[in-house]
Amino acid sequence: MSKTKVWTAETIAIGSELLLGGRMDTNSLFIADRLAACGVELRYKTIVGDDLSDIVAVLKTAARRARVVIITGGLGPTVDDLTREAVAQATGHRLGRRKAALDEMTARLAAWGRTPTKAQFRQAMIPAGAAILSNPVGTAPGFALNWKGTFFAALPGVPREMEPMFLDGVSPHLQAWMSSQKAIHATPMIRLVLHTSGVPESVVDQKLTGLLPKGSAIQLGIYASPLEVMVSLTGPETAPEPVTMTQLCDDARTRLGDIVYGEADDTMESVVGRLLTERQMTLALAESCTGGLIGHRLTQVPGSSAYVDRGIISYSNRAKVDLLGVSAELIARHGAVSAEVAAAMARGIRERSGVSVGLSVTGIAGPGGATETKPVGLVYVGLDGGPGDAMTKEFRFHGGDRAVIKQRSSQAALDLLRRWLIKKGCR
Repeated sequence: MSKTKVWTAETIAIGSELLLGGRMDTNSLFIADRLAACGVELRYKTIVGDDLSDIVAVLKTAARRARVVIITGGLGPTVDDLTREAVAQATGHRLGRRKAALDEMTARLAAWGRTPTKAQFRQAMIPAGAAILSNPVGTAPGFALNWKGTFFAALPGVPREMEPMFLDGVSPHLQAWMSSQKAIHATPMIRLVLHTSGVPESVVDQKLTGLLPKGSAIQLGIYASPLEVMVSLTGPETAPEPVTMTQLCDDARTRLGDIVYGEADDTMESVVGRLLTERQMTLALAESCTGGLIGHRLTQVPGSSAYVDRGIISYSNRAKVDLLGVSAELIARHGAVSAEVAAAMARGIRERSGVSVGLSVTGIAGPGGATETKPVGLVYVGLDGGPGDAMTKEFRFHGGDRAVIKQRSSQAALDLLRRWLIKKGCR
């Protein structure tokens, strides 16, 4: 599509830590989705370090090739937070301390029992003519500015501050500005997402071959991560299509079957939490190689206290014996990483806690601890729902470091629980 007929955008993430490996830019993913909903096509993503001249150069380049420029980061109080100065220098809009920005920052700090430091007063410096964007979470305000036919918005780099500021501040300012620019056509895009677990990207791709009609304006995306393979369908909100986005999503869900665990913003832990709630069941965990990661994920979900009873990190053999009642002889015979021990761990935690279901995991996360018969990545998950209702499953995770194996183990354990809970609901 021609740039003169559609809205184009660029995101600029500011911070040397993004270039040195200390942190990843995840803000652009959120921004891309929200821009698409407004009919703005993200064409460029730029990362620049904390150098004033570099930031100014990047801003000027962005203004030449995009109509919407969203900047994240560099709004803090320290000397390397240079976004305000860079925007002022690039656009020629003088910086000045704005009373509204200062008052809001002072009030928020006062609510925390603090007063602004000298350095924090810098955060109230805003380019002349810019609209102030309130920060409902932190102290640094953002701002929006129109310059030579380009819409600029500067937001904090912390996602929990950036996201509400974008939704409540940037979106209304952007849409109002777009409405005043009649020369460019805006085509709102919608995006439908399915989450799958337990199979590689190639299997998902094979199952979805031929999903899209020939010549369709809808785009199919398949994205792999250590936890899952995500499927997305993105297309114009009102485009004439042989089949609708909803119909295509339903077709994809049918093709993928039970490997689909959720959609939109679902996580595995939120889905498991809903199923436990619906079935009025409680859960206890016995974790070895995951070191409490499953419990952490589950308790990140609001309301999880209704179904998560307890968790034990039984990392050592002695802990498995003392806390879960696993037989020392069983461990000696089969090894701590075995189906037999996983089953005993799940049974032990269920019996001791009196919950509906016990879930266990034991494995070799590496890089050491492997043998010829038990390699790094070998993991066993145990589930016990009472007499006659127990299972174990073996997993072999390859190509990941210790952290990745722990992540995949936690996902596999939760997915086993998810499938068991679905079957319980069908009985």
